[in-house]
Amino acid sequence: MGGPIIGDRVRITAATPEGSVTHEGILLSPATEGHMTVKLDNGYNVTFAETEISDISTIGTSTPSQSGEIASVVENPDLPEIWIIHTGGTIASKVDYVTGAVAARFEPEELLDAIPELANHARIKTVKLGNMWSDDIRARHWNAMSAATKQAFDAGAVGVVITHGTDTMHYSAAAAAFAWAGGGGRPPGRIVFTGSQRSSDRGSTDGAENLLAAVHWAAHGPEPTGENGDASVIIMHAGGDDGTCAVMPGCATRKFHSSRRDAFQGINAQPLATISIERGGECQINLEKHMPMRQITSEPIDFDEKVRILQLMAGAHMYADQIEFATKYDAVLFHGTGLGHLPIEDPNEDCPENVAMRDALSNYCANGGIAVMTTQCIHGPIHMDVYSKGREQQELGVLGNHATIGPDAALVKLHFLLSTGHDIQSGWDANLCGENNSSISN
Repeated sequence: MGGPIIGDRVRITAATPEGSVTHEGILLSPATEGHMTVKLDNGYNVTFAETEISDISTIGTSTPSQSGEIASVVENPDLPEIWIIHTGGTIASKVDYVTGAVAARFEPEELLDAIPELANHARIKTVKLGNMWSDDIRARHWNAMSAATKQAFDAGAVGVVITHGTDTMHYSAAAAAFAWAGGGGRPPGRIVFTGSQRSSDRGSTDGAENLLAAVHWAAHGPEPTGENGDASVIIMHAGGDDGTCAVMPGCATRKFHSSRRDAFQGINAQPLATISIERGGECQINLEKHMPMRQITSEPIDFDEKVRILQLMAGAHMYADQIEFATKYDAVLFHGTGLGHLPIEDPNEDCPENVAMRDALSNYCANGGIAVMTTQCIHGPIHMDVYSKGREQQELGVLGNHATIGPDAALVKLHFLLSTGHDIQSGWDANLCGENNSSISN
């Protein structure tokens, strides 16, 4: 068929089992031979067989930005310098209208072409650490991120933005907080993690506003104190609508939803600030609170990449041999029920598995095993004083009582304490960088 070319905006009418339909969008390379594919304004693609199409007309031609050319954007030399450190995700990407693919953009000129408003907030340099699925990230990548932030600060950057896949972004943010502030100091500049719940080819994408807010905070936000969870922050949408992003403590935040734009929420902690984003990219920081400042840390503390932690979930499928297996690890982190409990009692005398669990736990701790408790409830404290079972667990050697740290940051903190040779009990009781909020009710 003749007519429009790939990249043109078209209006297409086609027959379907439900009747004739009309769509408008960008004409892509066909998904398969003998078909036509159009990317709709909502970001989704539709494909029809050529035999089903009754009419197609061009209503707009391809533009330079659609055809891959990069617009020239002049940066203001008076603005502060920030670095964007890319680990993965499609937060700063654009659609290739020839292939229909979403191509990641890394270079400053590419980022500014994708989101030109960034040039109003900072001078941008970029570092590409990789293009990883976030669930593949391990402690060696946490160390690489910290090293890249040090490189940025040593080069004169006032802040960094780490673009990251959202599924484990809160683990990496917690790692950065402990690396820079867990030793009692604070980072030399602002460290921001951000990502995108919706890819940039969708009408509901959140990536551009998240990145704008993150760059603005990195360039113009308050200096981190290291006290209230601000050694690193996560910046993502505060709700389902455009216009407001939340600044959340990196060591006290978790991803709570697999797809919502406001998937990230604080654990036993409130947002540090919100950022209002106006049309045209103007940003306004609305600061909630600020704390006294610590001394600046000259370099981050590395995580020991050889540390191995076993995580066990309390419930009907917890057995003694799982705890016996923990001797192959440096520590075990229990995700207990409620206030922090394990199945170790047999009041009806019909669960010998629970008795075996108690014996295995007793042996593990008596032989020097490190056992720390966190809660499956996400919010609220560990309180092993309330019930007799909790008191018995403490007598057996289980640590973690009264902590308010979330379960994900708990894993990172335990790794940090093991890496640095801290006494686990005193380190767990301490509030190293804002992870233990003492204001919540016990």
